[in-house]
Amino acid sequence: MAEPRWLDEDEQAMWRAFLGMQRALAQATERQLAGLELSSADYAMLAPLSETPDGVLRVRDLGRAAGWDRSRLAHQLRRMERRGLVRRFECPTDARGTMVELTAAGRSAVRAAAPGHVETVRRFFVDLVRPAEREVLTAVATRVLAATAEAGGDLDADCGGREPADGAP
Repeated sequence: MAEPRWLDEDEQAMWRAFLGMQRALAQATERQLAGLELSSADYAMLAPLSETPDGVLRVRDLGRAAGWDRSRLAHQLRRMERRGLVRRFECPTDARGTMVELTAAGRSAVRAAAPGHVETVRRFFVDLVRPAEREVLTAVATRVLAATAEAGGDLDADCGGREPADGAP
């Protein structure tokens, strides 16, 4: 097995700053949504549904939009169904498919949450990125997404589940 390519000081600082930013942004959006009795998981389902003309998507397409596996998606949709935010039904044209529909309560919830959500995203992210940085950040994010999508299920193939012997990250 090849020797790991450890992160140097600058690379480690960048990685840790990215992880900290990711956590801070997730916490900020969770706080904003909690005031409306929604979670970021709820919003991850409600937003794509609200962006369709009829508020309906196939379960598999909703899962792809959120980047979730079937189990997590099923549990989340079950919780949201109990709260009256969505309803599931069989696809009328494909007996193997299941559809998810945004209910009136779900549409009301996402309409109430969206203005505060976009303000939180602007305040803690978009407005802090300078115009010249937007293009670079978008390019980096696009490359990372493409590389991880190409790797598919093999993202951990090199890791072997072992901790580094010298305690390095």
